[in-house]
Amino acid sequence: MNFNTLPEETLRQWLALLRAPGIGAIGFQNLLQASENINEIFNNYRGLRLKKALREETCHYLDRPDWDAVDRDMHWLQQANNHIVSLHDAHYPTLLKEISDAPPLLFLHGNIEALCEPQLAIVGSRNPSPSGKETAQQFAHHLATTGLTITSGLALGIDAASHHGALRAQGSTIAVMGTGLDRIYPAQHHDLAHRIAVQGLLVSEFPPDTRVRPENFPRRNRIISGLSIGTLVVEAAIRSGSLITARCAANQGREVFAIPGSIHNPLARGCHQLIRNGAKLVETAADILEELAPLASIALQQATVEPPEISSDSQADIPEIDAEYQQLLSCIDHSPVSIDQLIERSQLSVETLSSMLLILEFKGHITANNGVYCKS
Repeated sequence: MNFNTLPEETLRQWLALLRAPGIGAIGFQNLLQASENINEIFNNYRGLRLKKALREETCHYLDRPDWDAVDRDMHWLQQANNHIVSLHDAHYPTLLKEISDAPPLLFLHGNIEALCEPQLAIVGSRNPSPSGKETAQQFAHHLATTGLTITSGLALGIDAASHHGALRAQGSTIAVMGTGLDRIYPAQHHDLAHRIAVQGLLVSEFPPDTRVRPENFPRRNRIISGLSIGTLVVEAAIRSGSLITARCAANQGREVFAIPGSIHNPLARGCHQLIRNGAKLVETAADILEELAPLASIALQQATVEPPEISSDSQADIPEIDAEYQQLLSCIDHSPVSIDQLIERSQLSVETLSSMLLILEFKGHITANNGVYCKS
């Protein structure tokens, strides 16, 4: 199904203009506003009344647009589950449209309906601690079961953990990429990107053949926050790129959440700085749900009152705690215990243990904070 409502020739011209060097999202919109139609931009750009003169390289491009690249974009669009939506389309995300530098076009691969669901961005360090990764997965898992779509950037570390957590919950997740959608980066996330496209959506403002460019990754952060009603930072050093996402969220008028950590952990300092600057300190997923419920759907509001349902094919579909869960609970007391200690005490695998701990937390028998557990 084609979700783009622009006539084909107009879409081709938008795609050509998108590739013009030195324009960017705001420049693109300024050109559209200064012209009667997009034809005028290519045929009479020198006659437009612009607030800022076009750069020489931009003028050279407008004289000779790259129509071969546009043909490749249109061919990409014909492939299964590929979509392009413009600012004029009904499927363009409402929240993203509100930001001043909204991308004029979004390239999408996967389930486009994921854009219509309330989203929470989860971001953080590319080199997190083990407990940081666990925390990101657990928060994403819990929040995805309430109906929130988990949005992140497909990067190593917290991003990947957040996507995995949502996928494990059979929830929806969106990856906003800093490359074209046919160039997965990092390369080791090809399988993860495929799973996200099946269960959620890959998003980019860049045409499909856009290569890896360092400057594009900070640029996409405004989209991660712009799509979302809130942004959660799990672990971040003072110079972490995730703080850019948090700053974008604050500037866009969105909620910013941060998980505190040890004063001795360098990866907690960015979160502590955010909290000092007004971000909401969170210890559990319920803290986030309490804040976001008024901004999201009725289903999400109900989820703040009732614990999320556990899928029937999981080990966790136990109505009460059976002997196996009682045995695990006996390994936990009121002093904080790490996941590594619990693996040693219980002799369970990481996957089984993580799943069981999540259920014990949901049922209120234990509390989790910064990767350690204790009885409630």
